[in-house]
Amino acid sequence: MPVGLVISAPASGVGKTTLTLALARAWRNRGLNVQCFKSGPDYIDPAFHAAATGRPSVNVDSWAMDRGTIAHLVSRGADADIVLAEGSMGLFDGVAARGVSGTGASADIAQMLGWPVVLVIDPSGQAQTAAAIAAGLRDYRAGVRLAGVVLNRVASPRHEDLVRRAMNEAGIAVLGALPRHAEISLPKRHLGLVQAEEQAEIGKLIDEAARFVANHVDLDAVLRFAADWSPQPAANGLNVTPPGQRIALARDAAFSFVYPHMLEAWRAAGAEITTFSPLADEVPDPSADVCWLPGGYPELHAGKIAANTRFRSGLRSFAETRPVHGECGGYMVLGAGLTDADGVRHEMTGLLGLETSFAKRRMHLGYRLAALAVPMPGHHAGARLRGHEFHYSTILAQPDTPLAIVHDATGAVIAETGSQRGHATGTFFHLIAEDR
Repeated sequence: MPVGLVISAPASGVGKTTLTLALARAWRNRGLNVQCFKSGPDYIDPAFHAAATGRPSVNVDSWAMDRGTIAHLVSRGADADIVLAEGSMGLFDGVAARGVSGTGASADIAQMLGWPVVLVIDPSGQAQTAAAIAAGLRDYRAGVRLAGVVLNRVASPRHEDLVRRAMNEAGIAVLGALPRHAEISLPKRHLGLVQAEEQAEIGKLIDEAARFVANHVDLDAVLRFAADWSPQPAANGLNVTPPGQRIALARDAAFSFVYPHMLEAWRAAGAEITTFSPLADEVPDPSADVCWLPGGYPELHAGKIAANTRFRSGLRSFAETRPVHGECGGYMVLGAGLTDADGVRHEMTGLLGLETSFAKRRMHLGYRLAALAVPMPGHHAGARLRGHEFHYSTILAQPDTPLAIVHDATGAVIAETGSQRGHATGTFFHLIAEDR
């Protein structure tokens, strides 16, 4: 029977991902099977989880997914020894309005699955106050159990002793204390960590993190606090319709933000997926019946995309007879032009009239609920789609037919409606699930 834990923290940037990867690899090195999940809408961390465990990781999301979908996704951990769900942001951070089965908070997943929480606490600039924060998180919501804490970035043995004493007085187990160790920091960029597939040394980095954590965290004690877990049969599977029978998927360093559960759902429904690289000036598979351009970092490669005339003309030819859809970065590439951070405009494919700019960065972040005004691949007009938006681009022009009426998690209508022209459609949000 597997055991389950949630790795969370009071806030972002405390070290959840590094600890999750290190624990997963350390236990794997002991011969245990470890299954990871990511709570919330993160495109990057599941690839790191897979690198650490050798098993695919997927997202579970209480705002966008119902309990049956979450149960279906986590059931892949039934044959594991240990199941770890890495949280996002702080433990209770979600949106103000409840979604399908919660607010998107990591605490929702902990409570739903009955998995205790290991808190990563960074006591930099404080001592006993760290225990007050941990105690507040422990007592904030009934039904969410705290296993204990791992202290990260401890300044000195004296600092560690002060924090440990305070935690002990609060009745909170300290499962480990990590001194400052910059060598295991994971590289970052503006949308989060540099992707696992872009880091040739990721395996060595995770191994170093595992050795470091194994020397400073009581791995056996962490396992003792984990909860026995018997996966329950899911009443339903993934609520995702594939956009076509044979899908040409753009896949390279500029187009890589795809939720793993989406691809699995497409394949489970019988769809075939072929990949191509716009950065290598490749074109969609001519035998495909739909082309899908996911998000990623087109702004970092805009000059190359603009110069790859074979890709751009090939995509335009494909779109003359078959649907093409872009999400976020893919949507920008379907547009007329993209202005990079230096203010240089690069011509894109021109399938849509969208003009975007990174010259003046403005963050767009949050859950999205879209009611389709016109069809898009895999979904009919009137369908209600749940997704998430995260980018720093500014819309300069969005002249085409609006694809949807889009609301944020509070119900407010937003300007990022998506677009439709001919066979081309695009959205700024990444699709997670369709409302049943």
